[in-house]
Amino acid sequence: MSTREFGTCFFELYAQISLSALLGREFDELVNRDRPDLQSPDGRSIGIEVTRAMEESKRAADEMLLDVSGKTPPPRGSEIDQILEYGYAFGLQKGKYIGVKELAYWSMALPLRRILESKVAKVGNGFYGHFDRMGLFIFSRENLGSAEAVKAMNYTISLQKYLDIRYNRLYLADVDDLFVCNLDDGLKESSRLIRHRITQDQRRSFYQEAVRRQLNATI
Repeated sequence: MSTREFGTCFFELYAQISLSALLGREFDELVNRDRPDLQSPDGRSIGIEVTRAMEESKRAADEMLLDVSGKTPPPRGSEIDQILEYGYAFGLQKGKYIGVKELAYWSMALPLRRILESKVAKVGNGFYGHFDRMGLFIFSRENLGSAEAVKAMNYTISLQKYLDIRYNRLYLADVDDLFVCNLDDGLKESSRLIRHRITQDQRRSFYQEAVRRQLNATI
């Protein structure tokens, strides 16, 4: 198994584990496949694409790993090397994404905007197939607040407004939260978004379970 495949699969496993723990049993049986990354076993009911919005650098990759692992204070030296060797190898998608710290203007972190544009275009042209419910799960290096999550949600709705195939749910995961955005037609903005807090203990649990499953899959 290549470095890229190992890294990608780790985050897909982490996404499935967190969805199941935070949102319920309907996500328990999702399996890791391709196009999209997570699917219901019947290959028809639920399909969720998993991706990351972050600066393209080793430092950002290491920091995201520490974020999801729930380690505090941040490990240094041999400890981070051990984590990387044990549970994670990072592979970047093609494309240059530049990290932005300030979220005052709509770009709200350029990587997130570009990921939304790319993934909506792909779902619209049928790249991920046809499912009864399509989801997009994005790990964010930025600490998103409700206002930023609403901007991302509304931008996604605007991008796919005229598409026949579209996402029904947008899942935005930062260190402390999972924002679940309902993208279906006919809803008021105030009822579209639910914020689920993620504790440090939960991050540790999700990380350890994803590592365990990844290691079992490679044995």
